[in-house]
Amino acid sequence: MRIVIAEDSAILRDGLAHLLTLRGNEVVAQVGDPAAAVAAVEEHRPDVAVLDIRMPPTFTDEGVRVALALRGAHPDLGILVFSQYVEARFAAALLEHGARGIGYLLKDRVADVSEFVDALDRVAAGGTALDPEIVTAMLGAREDRALGSLTPRETEVLGLMAEGRSNAAIGRALVVSDGAVEKHIGNVFSKLGLEPGADEHRRVVAVLRYLERR
Repeated sequence: MRIVIAEDSAILRDGLAHLLTLRGNEVVAQVGDPAAAVAAVEEHRPDVAVLDIRMPPTFTDEGVRVALALRGAHPDLGILVFSQYVEARFAAALLEHGARGIGYLLKDRVADVSEFVDALDRVAAGGTALDPEIVTAMLGAREDRALGSLTPRETEVLGLMAEGRSNAAIGRALVVSDGAVEKHIGNVFSKLGLEPGADEHRRVVAVLRYLERR
């Protein structure tokens, strides 16, 4: 996986690059400001860009502006916002045109490097990786009665979906077959009233509704 890192903290930037490289990834550029981030993506065409939100010169929303610009110029680029701040409006802006290839993780909640790399892999492959706190901030704490109709196992499956796990990974975690996982997910979609269509879309909607309740 080829990665561009845009982070104004040199210590965090170098440390993150070192950890990712140790796990077999190629960090093609490490930069500390928005303009350099755009230039690095244009030059190296990475699989995914890791962006902090608050970068020079104003340390407000530069990272999000870069993310939106890159999203428009490079639709297939995975973008993972990695920030210490919960910014619901920024997350909403990133997801406005779809959740494909978008991630938003909080620095102080990533305790395991492997989990971070897994999230990067999902985003680079066109998946989604959202911290539950981000989704909760976006959606609020509305009740959803349909979620109450899920069985304990269906709720467990939906919780693992919310962590961004694939069907195969869910099966391994629960020690059940892929067919059983697909059946549970189908039941979740049905009970939540998600009509057959694009499975990726239904998966994202189901996860968002689940995270509203957390």
